[in-house]
Amino acid sequence: MDPADETEQPPPPCALDKFHISPEYGFLLPDPQTELPAPYRPWMDLARSLPDLIATRQLRAHVHQAPQLSAAQLHGHRDLRLAHLVLGFITAGYVWQDGEEGPAKVLPQNLAVPFWEVSRRLGLPPILLHADLVLANWRQRDRAGNLDPIVWLPGGESLRGFVLVTMLVEKAAPAECAGGPQGQRTALQLTPWACISGSRGTNRSAGSGWAHETLPRPPHLLLQHLTASSAPPRWRDNPAMPAGLLYEGVWELPQAYSGGSAAQSTVASRDLSSLGPRPPIGPGTSQAAFLHRMRDYMPPRHRAFVEAIQALPPLRELVLSSGNEALHCAYNRCVTALAAFRTRHIAVATKYVVTATAAKRSRGSPGTSPLQAAPSRPEQRGTGGSPVLRFLKSVRDATREALLNV
Repeated sequence: MDPADETEQPPPPCALDKFHISPEYGFLLPDPQTELPAPYRPWMDLARSLPDLIATRQLRAHVHQAPQLSAAQLHGHRDLRLAHLVLGFITAGYVWQDGEEGPAKVLPQNLAVPFWEVSRRLGLPPILLHADLVLANWRQRDRAGNLDPIVWLPGGESLRGFVLVTMLVEKAAPAECAGGPQGQRTALQLTPWACISGSRGTNRSAGSGWAHETLPRPPHLLLQHLTASSAPPRWRDNPAMPAGLLYEGVWELPQAYSGGSAAQSTVASRDLSSLGPRPPIGPGTSQAAFLHRMRDYMPPRHRAFVEAIQALPPLRELVLSSGNEALHCAYNRCVTALAAFRTRHIAVATKYVVTATAAKRSRGSPGTSPLQAAPSRPEQRGTGGSPVLRFLKSVRDATREALLNV
């Protein structure tokens, strides 16, 4: 036998499509549908009219007049993802049409039942998710490759930019793991620079997105549009809805779900899982529990990807055990860039959420008390229900803890 034949060959990479990850589109749903089958035109008509119906506070009346439709004529994954997107947006608008002063406590049967049917088939909860707002909510605007959301809420270009920046991160993120979890391990074992160089490219893409992000409205106006449209889009950890939301015709008791959050992004969970559990988000902490709970809000295949990554040795340990000083330095540059990205995230959240909320609370609105204008909270919470600054800082600090002493 030729000795060359005895050379151990690398294991075949784990196909990205197994986890519904695309080399071209990343974690975004590739080529999402923009139209539902003809029987579901009433849903699409409502979705396209959301900005006006919410602004004029007429959405609930239109939902009450909508027919009861079954999800039985939805076929295929893209049909279901678009239906979940559309019903999630309509639900968020219905509940928060009047802001935090008057959230709906019951979701009517003609909306609750099909939303539950679609969610059950997808393995997702019946609430507007990151997987809806970002991953499945895009279409090509022109031949130049510019994108637009499929469904809009009040907020115009500000909300569009808010969503599209996140889309770009999700699109760029999988570049360094082109072989899936097994490929990540193989890259470090056989060509140790592969994973690190890919990570550098992703960090540059993500950083560039933040650097060029433009939110044209002053912070308090962007906050006003976000809160008027759907924030906080959750019925868990929300003082405005302590009992949750009753899904009429589905459950006899109200349900509490966390709303769409960046913590539901596979990117964030993958990065933290690959670095390994580090304080202050190690096992047993409230931040770790929150991140683990957010996996239930991911598409099932993306959740499986995060779990597959977590089952591998942490990237930090593999780099450390390589004994390659140059690789150690490259790894530290990646972690430093990721920590800088997280610091920038904290700055944006502080400016556009925390500071703007405090200003709104102190001003109030004409004809309303400050309490009505912005309900008081011990600490500003994110859309998923976590204490926003405390959580973001803990994730940033955990990233810094992953640095190697070289």
